[in-house]
Amino acid sequence: MAGQTLSQVRALLDEAGLAPRHRYGQNFLIDLNLMRKLPALAGVQPGDVVLEVGPGTGSLTELLLDAGARVVAVEIDFGLAGLLQQRLGGHPDFTLVVGDALDGKHALNPTMLEALAARQRQSPAALRLAANLPYQIATPLLIELLLCADPRFDRLVCTIQREVGERFCAEPRRADYGPVSVVGQSLARVHVEATLPAAAFWPRPKVESAFVTFAPLSPDERDVRNPRDFASFVRLHFQQRRKTLRGAARSGPDADALPIACDRLGISTTARPEELSPAQWRALYRACRP
Repeated sequence: MAGQTLSQVRALLDEAGLAPRHRYGQNFLIDLNLMRKLPALAGVQPGDVVLEVGPGTGSLTELLLDAGARVVAVEIDFGLAGLLQQRLGGHPDFTLVVGDALDGKHALNPTMLEALAARQRQSPAALRLAANLPYQIATPLLIELLLCADPRFDRLVCTIQREVGERFCAEPRRADYGPVSVVGQSLARVHVEATLPAAAFWPRPKVESAFVTFAPLSPDERDVRNPRDFASFVRLHFQQRRKTLRGAARSGPDADALPIACDRLGISTTARPEELSPAQWRALYRACRP
């Protein structure tokens, strides 16, 4: 097993009577030199439990298994799931979950979580994400994986749309700075490792992609008591980003607490949400919801 070339991917799909489905964001990574960087960036070691969302024909899956990982692959496409089960179902370190990795917008698939937990019960090990993520679910999935406390991920590495990666890393006052930036940077050290050209994928997407790494902060490193509530707090106040902090909070649950908190922290209530740094958002959250 060494990953699959474009001709091999095509042959597997043709034999199964399948074709890439735009509905599921199926753009297969076919540059094997780039694909081999994913397990390396994820730091995969023998025995690690690795989540792969959107395994497609199993090209990256093969590389992960070759590296000694115990892979939990989640595939929403029934046709591809059948192909994966036929090709890899007999491998002792391969678990296939058929379905969506998300259970709604703000929850993870419980069957997926149980499969990961079962692998860890067999032998405790690092838990990682290594995946060529479908563009449509990348943002909510990554946020949910960062918020997930049980099981807790040690590292997340993926290919996603370049603009999405830049949004996670964006700085205050930039047009792409928003809740994803604040929450992502408050829960992990995020870095765009490299840009991938459209030619590295088949079918070619209309956008560039990027390798993005997330090193989740430990509970001791996080300075918010309830990360999920913090994420909700940030989303709430960014809903009307053209308004000032006072205006955005006026009809919400923090209407009374926010002006007092801003005064204590030296933050102007006339500032707009995108002007505050992640550290200021965390301080504001702690002051409003102690």
